[in-house]
Amino acid sequence: MLHVTDIRDHKEEYIKALTKRNFDATEVFENVLSLDEKRRSTQASLDNTLAESNKLSKEIGMLYKNGETQKANILKERTGKLKEESKNLQEVLTTTVEELEQLLYTIPNIPQDTVPAGKSEDDNEEVFRKGAIPVLAAGSLPHWELAKKYDIIDFELGNKITGAGFPVYKGKGSRLQRALINYFLDKNTAAGYTEYQVPHLVNEASGFGTGQLPDKEGQMYHVGVDDLYLIPTAEVPVTNMFRDSLLDEKDLPITCTGYTPCFRREAGSYGAHVRGLNRLHQFDKVEIVRLEKAEDSDAALEGMVEHVKTILDELKLPYRILRLCGGDLGFTSTLTYDFEVFSTAQDRWLEISSVSNFKTFQANRLKLRYKDKDGNKKLTHTLNGSALALPRVLAGILENYQTEDGINIPEVLVPYCGFDKI
Repeated sequence: MLHVTDIRDHKEEYIKALTKRNFDATEVFENVLSLDEKRRSTQASLDNTLAESNKLSKEIGMLYKNGETQKANILKERTGKLKEESKNLQEVLTTTVEELEQLLYTIPNIPQDTVPAGKSEDDNEEVFRKGAIPVLAAGSLPHWELAKKYDIIDFELGNKITGAGFPVYKGKGSRLQRALINYFLDKNTAAGYTEYQVPHLVNEASGFGTGQLPDKEGQMYHVGVDDLYLIPTAEVPVTNMFRDSLLDEKDLPITCTGYTPCFRREAGSYGAHVRGLNRLHQFDKVEIVRLEKAEDSDAALEGMVEHVKTILDELKLPYRILRLCGGDLGFTSTLTYDFEVFSTAQDRWLEISSVSNFKTFQANRLKLRYKDKDGNKKLTHTLNGSALALPRVLAGILENYQTEDGINIPEVLVPYCGFDKI
């Protein structure tokens, strides 16, 4: 979330920047600053009341010691009133802090200057494209028909077991899925990312820490008995490993990668564009997360983009990179690049990765700081990206690599699969 001090110091600048998100922050900021003023004045009154109470308590002790009981009893009545006053002030302070925090949770991150204005994905800006789109033979099939033809993914069986959006991978389909996971992890660890295996359920504090709550609770699966959430991405548990941490500058950057299944309700998703692997409720993804000093995070984001590009180059899939406009930018992000692979059989682009810089937005929620060489405590910048999400990568491979006599396997994956054709 945004820091109140930053809102106060950059109020007009932030209001203007948030118009890129089509978010009018004028009234919200006024309420934030009003509540913060109330918080500060209440805290000052409480501090003064407690200080006076402590001072009188010491005086009372001395008076009793010196036998001045009458004076001591008079002051004791005063301390009783001060205790009641401090109790009331503490209640007001607690309520004010909660109201301020809840209001701050509703404000999205400030988009960077390079983020284009816009209302939807139609206004995103293409910044890079690579790879020739293959010309498929007549009768080429979309991936859900290929999956059925070669018996490698069973959508109906998944629907029987659980429901729509929970496919069952079979035989070479399952092995290709595992090959992609191992390949992505190997690429990430070779680039210096430390691999982690993390829980697939998180508590409410973790959801708030990375900004899924209260913004996306409707998209998350909630285990009500235990008050836990199934993770929508490994970003949540991996980043929360560092919640409530004070790091040392020399420890930065911290780079992490991890494979997890991901769970998303995808409420409201329907139509032809959610067929097959296009939109799932459970899917596999390999994530990369970075913790950086403020001055290094912009370069780190560009480095993450270049890293994902090398993976797609090796898979030899046609892809493009979009800079998301304000209207399509995630709530917690200040700048996001989306990678899309071209689905030849569907004749459309499919998103396969988002690479984002959150700057201090998550760290402020997480209380994630580092101490610089001068001993100053600063908020860490956090970044994350998909490297990569599997379903649409798999869809792209099945469709773009299909031939009349089977589906070829990208050369880089053959050692992981143990076969070169389905």
